[in-house]
Amino acid sequence: MQKLSGKTALITGGNSGIGLATAKLFLDHGARVIITGRDTTTLDQAKLSLGHDLITIQSDAGKLIEIESLVNKVREDFGRLDILFANAASGNVLPSELITENQFDEMTAINFKGIFFLIQKALPLLSDKSSVIVTTSISNQFGSPNFAVYAACKAALRSMAQTLSLELIGRGIRINAVSPGPTNTPGFGRWGLPQEAVQAVRDEIERKSPIKRFGTPDEVAKVVLFLASEESSYIVGSEIVVDGGMSIVL
Repeated sequence: MQKLSGKTALITGGNSGIGLATAKLFLDHGARVIITGRDTTTLDQAKLSLGHDLITIQSDAGKLIEIESLVNKVREDFGRLDILFANAASGNVLPSELITENQFDEMTAINFKGIFFLIQKALPLLSDKSSVIVTTSISNQFGSPNFAVYAACKAALRSMAQTLSLELIGRGIRINAVSPGPTNTPGFGRWGLPQEAVQAVRDEIERKSPIKRFGTPDEVAKVVLFLASEESSYIVGSEIVVDGGMSIVL
């Protein structure tokens, strides 16, 4: 059964990882899907792999002028949104004493500020009974060395989702969050570290994990589909953790 038939969905950061897996699942369930990303190459690859029904728009999730342009284009071309998956994220892995102001501003722009204003600008397009999902992280509740800014932004998103869910439920708009644990995405390990250091981190995570492995983007995407569909109609302001039990041991 198609769970999203006739729905229009916008996925930011939909050109790889969890966003791309979610786009595929949404298409399979009958939605009209728009994805965004900064990189035209991966956007083109996504369209090639998922088919011509996928709409791609180049957009920087951390720049307000591009967020406004994105929302205007969606308004002109589609008129409304039924599902908004604010998934785009970026982060540098650095000790706190080495983070520059520019790096701080870039991380907070993409991981928090941009998501707030994306939801704000999209409000006139959101239909009654629409669903907004934001991607947080289990790092928002547990200390993780070298992830201070990224983790703080994800904690801010969790709080924002709870507050906005109360503000917007009167319109029938549900806001929830999905909180992935370690997941096999192209972004994992792009930290400017030697490959052996990245592998050591991966091995340690798998050792600590109760399930002894990383999650897959598809496993997270299935939870996003649930939150986007009417099956989650009584879930408001929640954060669903998808981490193989990692947060339990942390």
